[in-house]
Parts: sequence; structure tokens; C-alpha cells
Amino acid sequence: MPNLYILVALFYFIHYGSSQEGDCFSPKWLDSVLMSMKIAKTGFHRDLQYGVQYGKSHHNVKALLVQKLPSGVYMDEYQLATLRQDTGLEVLLDSKVDLEAPEYLSSGFTAHIFLAPSSELSRRLEATVPVHGRYHRPSNSSHRWVKVEIGSPKLLLRSDRCKTPPPSLYYKVVDAPCTFSNLSMCLWLEIQGLKETGPVSLEIPVGDSSLTITVCVVTVLVTLLSCIYLLRTIWKHGTF
Repeated sequence: MPNLYILVALFYFIHYGSSQEGDCFSPKWLDSVLMSMKIAKTGFHRDLQYGVQYGKSHHNVKALLVQKLPSGVYMDEYQLATLRQDTGLEVLLDSKVDLEAPEYLSSGFTAHIFLAPSSELSRRLEATVPVHGRYHRPSNSSHRWVKVEIGSPKLLLRSDRCKTPPPSLYYKVVDAPCTFSNLSMCLWLEIQGLKETGPVSLEIPVGDSSLTITVCVVTVLVTLLSCIYLLRTIWKHGTF
């Protein structure tokens, strides 16, 4: 009889564990997943604010956003390194970003943003990532502003406690870095059918190319007058 109880208990735990594993990313649970994206602050220096919220879960959930960014903006890898030390923000860039190049000499890039829980027991994952506008080519028209649009990111989910399920209508299985250290690749579920939260946009001022000659003439005159004033002052008060 004791052996029978042991077999029943073993069967129950095996069955319960497998059912929990199979329910990790069930269609019902995926319907509870919501993603938000906002842009904050003004001027050239902004913050992209991301949030992913989901329903009750018996397993840990990891979220990764794959954000494509146009040539009109950039992320400062040195600033990101400081934020990682101070706040734990983890952002992995797919290429080296030239911080000084203008928009017309730059190319777009992709950022992998690892979200973190907003609190220990929260079912919400968040990240705030600084983004900066680049200088654009001066305009010879009446347009003094240019709009830069940032599209919605791809949302990837996984759990260390669950096996990766086969692809379905709700998601497809893709490879992406397991962690910020980028030492290995893992299988993630790219969630399909999410309500679009983007694009967000920022307006960046551009120069007026019709004023090029005026600016050059004024700059040269101011420089010459400054040099004359300095030479006169040195000649009058200097010791030779």
C-alpha cells in the first residue's frame, strides 16, 4: 500500500509539473500581455519609457525589446554604461555608434533592451532609456523642424522554468542574446498581434542654409575685430 501512495504522488507531481510547463505561454495568458511605449522630455535629449504588463503567472518571465532606431537619433554607450552601474539598466547595442556624426553621415542601429521588474512582486517590467537627436543637414526651405519617428519594438519573452513551446499564431520562436553579457544565444518567443503602441516621434530643429553667407561674413568680421582689439590692448599695456 505505501508503494501505491508513492506511485500516485509521483504521477501527480509529474502530471502537475508538465501541465504547469505547458501553460507557461498559453493563449489565454498571452492575451493578458500589454506593452507600452512613450517618449518623455523635450529638445535633443529624450527618454524612451517602456513597460510590459502581464497576468498572473506561476513562472518567472523575462522580457527583451528589440528596438530599431533611425539615423536621426542615437544612444550614448558611455551614458548607458553609467546607468547600468547606477540603476541596473541593461541595453545592448548591435554596433558601434558614432556620437559626433550628423544624421546624414550616420546609419540606423538596433538596441536590445532587457526589462526589469518595477518591484519584487510586480507583474510589470519596465525600462527608461535615454535617446538623443542628431544634427540634421540645414534646410533651404521654410521648414525649420524635422520629425524623427521611432517605431514600436519587437517584444520577446522567455522563462528559465519552461521549455520553449512550438511556434503558434500567437508567437514565433527566434534567437536572441540570453543576457546583457551577450555570451550565448537563447530561444525567445516573439509575441505577435500586440496592439501597436508606436511610433513615437520627436521634432528636431534644423539650420537655415539661406543664411550661410550672412553667418560666415558676420563670423569673420567679429573674429577680425576681436583680434584687432586684443592686439591694441597688448600694444598699449604690454611690456616689451
